[in-house]
Amino acid sequence: MSDDVTDRDYCLVGTDRPPKADGPPYAACVLCQEHTEYPESYKGITLCPVCEWREAERTSCSG
Repeated sequence: MSDDVTDRDYCLVGTDRPPKADGPPYAACVLCQEHTEYPESYKGITLCPVCEWREAERTSCSG
């Protein structure tokens, strides 16, 4: 394997995240409905820290 190959070359999971909210109102998690760290006005999928962690574990690259 070449030295210029990184994990990013293998892990294709998106790393884009919505901007953090300065304060309430917060968006609801799409999985458990708990408050997230993201603004309510953000359009897209938002996860609370717990669900975000679980999703990262589930989709992480192994090997």
